[in-house]
Amino acid sequence: MVQKERHLLLVFPHPDDESFGKAGTVALFTKAGTPTTLICGTLGEMGRNMGKPAFATRENLPRIRKVELEDACRHLGIGDLRLLGLRDKTVEFEDPEAVADQIEAVIREVNPSIVMTYYPKHGVHPDHDALSEATVRAVKRIAKDERPVVYGSAVTHNAQEVLGPPDFVFDVSEVYETKMAAMRAHKSQYESMFSKMEEQMAEDPKIKEQIEVGMKREVFWIYPTED
Repeated sequence: MVQKERHLLLVFPHPDDESFGKAGTVALFTKAGTPTTLICGTLGEMGRNMGKPAFATRENLPRIRKVELEDACRHLGIGDLRLLGLRDKTVEFEDPEAVADQIEAVIREVNPSIVMTYYPKHGVHPDHDALSEATVRAVKRIAKDERPVVYGSAVTHNAQEVLGPPDFVFDVSEVYETKMAAMRAHKSQYESMFSKMEEQMAEDPKIKEQIEVGMKREVFWIYPTED
């Protein structure tokens, strides 16, 4: 059972990163009364998905994704959204110390007990790895006895082989509908990425059950910050 924490800080580079694979856990914490801040690095303006059928354009995609992000935050109970204003698909070229400065400032302001981000080098996308590495850099600037625990989301296929069993396995069944609402709020991305899954779930109850078993389980690894 998830207990109320002092504060939960989420640090992710794109709108939808806070929801896809993590929304259930976030919802468990906010349901328990944990105040939550989300730092979103970019507006995902270089994303290829424009909806299915397409309704976004390259010009209006950033505005659309910002509105979708705000909607997802409402579903998840995230009361504090911070936008870093970085450029999508170029986070790896930013000065990591400068990015860490911005994250550190928020850490010192909100004093989180948990920071959730991608597990460095296991985020698959270069933006995922770059922002998570800057996040860890920022956390390590905090005095050891005051550092928040870093929950790393690993999406590489061999994560368990390299990192071992996850440190946290959350059953998000009780907030499953909230999770799905947050994911679907990112309409421009969700419909392109998950339309086939939705069709399969609608057509075959057995497939629906199998998919939901996986969707109701979210895992994280603690990233070591003692050094």
